[in-house]
Amino acid sequence: MSYSRKDKYNAEMTDNLTHDYRSILAKTGEDAHREGLSKTPERAAKAMQFLTQGYGMDAEAILRSAMFKEEYSEMVLVKDIEIYSLCEHHLLPFFGKAHVAYIPNGHIVGLSKIPRVVDVFARRLQVQERLTLEILNSIQNTLKPLGVAVVIEAMHLCMMMRGVQKQNSVTTTSAFTGAFENHETRTEFMHLIGAKLH
Repeated sequence: MSYSRKDKYNAEMTDNLTHDYRSILAKTGEDAHREGLSKTPERAAKAMQFLTQGYGMDAEAILRSAMFKEEYSEMVLVKDIEIYSLCEHHLLPFFGKAHVAYIPNGHIVGLSKIPRVVDVFARRLQVQERLTLEILNSIQNTLKPLGVAVVIEAMHLCMMMRGVQKQNSVTTTSAFTGAFENHETRTEFMHLIGAKLH
């Protein structure tokens, strides 16, 4: 019995990208039709669609789908959310972890929705700075909480594989609104994301 994948991709986009990737391979001096590369253009076309699927997603709609009235008004933190994204400058991956917290103001959101929001924006061509703000703004605009905090720590292959070739550098970005602009609250958040509680 043969093996076949059931993933869904836009057929026209797959065909167009496959053609483009085959052309790119040929222009690097490769034989795009040799055995090891014959299916690579189509694989790359599907991979690019997967890695940029965030353009077709609405982060605020995801949050609204699981909002619940609740009187809880202490910090809610989801930390160590894996991030995989593509740098828009070189189309090389950057990856790491996001730490996202908010303080409810009458509404909470299903916990799984926060990593989904992170993925919506990570699955686009990105810079880490904008990714940080987009996550923060979508939560702030939808939940209207007392405050939101986002910290992202990531390693960028555009710095590791090319350019300065620094293998151990980590880039950290952060953004805060509302209560997290208060020194005590921000300090508590920073302590919690560094703590090993499990």
